[in-house]
Amino acid sequence: MAFEISKEQKMIQKMAREFGRKELAEAAMERDHTGEYPREILKKMGELGLLGMLVPEEYDGENMGTVAYSLALTEIAYYDASVAVIMSVHNSIGCGSLVRFGSDAQKEKYLRPMAKGEIIASFALSEPEAGSDPAGMTATAEKDGDFYILNGTKRWITGGATSGVFIILAKTDPAAGHKGISAFLIEPGIPGFIVGRKEDKMGLKGSDTTDLIFENCRVPASALLGKEGEGFLVAMSGLDDGRIGIGSQSLGVGMRALDLAVDYAKQRHQFGKPIAANQGLRWMIADMATEVEAARLLVLNAAAMKDRGEKCSKEASMAKMYASEMANHVAGQSLQIHGGYGYTKEFEIERLYRDARVFTIYEGTTQVQKIVISGEVIGDKKRKKK
Repeated sequence: MAFEISKEQKMIQKMAREFGRKELAEAAMERDHTGEYPREILKKMGELGLLGMLVPEEYDGENMGTVAYSLALTEIAYYDASVAVIMSVHNSIGCGSLVRFGSDAQKEKYLRPMAKGEIIASFALSEPEAGSDPAGMTATAEKDGDFYILNGTKRWITGGATSGVFIILAKTDPAAGHKGISAFLIEPGIPGFIVGRKEDKMGLKGSDTTDLIFENCRVPASALLGKEGEGFLVAMSGLDDGRIGIGSQSLGVGMRALDLAVDYAKQRHQFGKPIAANQGLRWMIADMATEVEAARLLVLNAAAMKDRGEKCSKEASMAKMYASEMANHVAGQSLQIHGGYGYTKEFEIERLYRDARVFTIYEGTTQVQKIVISGEVIGDKKRKKK
């Protein structure tokens, strides 16, 4: 479907691009080496409204819509994918879940500071033996008067060591499958809440990933997000936004990898001419540019459908699947064009190549996206109803 980017959306895109160029580009490789959490950068992003893009204005958000959010996230990822993943989880699932399911009291307590970037939110669904199968989780939350007692381990949690509030999924009724899952808003530092070691990851070094361990962690019933048993709904409601977010991140990295390849091909000379003059390399770049553009259209189409209130689960999965595979392929081709230099940490493409690898894994692997897409196309749900 054809669509146009509005003047306001273009302004937001330009603002995010300028912020990325001035605040992210110079130190992105250093953050990759040191693993430093971009705390000051996130504060500035909060001041610009980049951390409350999907939050209603009544809660100090910008309410810019999914297309504007996707455009801004793409620009941030172009310069630093580590910062982009924090922005994505915080906006798509953190703020989004609170907007959809939070009580008035929870919104007042958390959503306002989250929209300003004063609190960064994270989401904890995955476990050592449960990721794409939420019903298989073993973490429990047992009711005890006006409290719940949480036990279990969450794995691969973005911002596990640095976020100020977490949406934790646990089973309040272990016998009820996915209908027995509930969501809780929990702050770090309470007794029984243990943060595991930081994972030594291949990429996205500026965004920490840890286990979250709960050992008889006592939380008030007021921490329940939504109703008891609505945790699966909380998780599923954020999937479309989350997958559009990963697609946007992937697009930003793919765009950057393509630009680096073009710049290097023009500068690098072999046999008395720039390597950009070689037909084989030109065809590589033509393929890369086409893949980037296709990913852009898929991502923005899903975002536009979301803004129109249309069902877009299939389109969001298509965007996430294609864009994440694109980012990996384009980054790999860009590294190939860089030759031996691309294999060294002195060149930016080496970082992009590592950062891109996880895009086909988190928020549902490529294979899971194919399950979603094929189910929508074939009409499995309709057939089951009959």
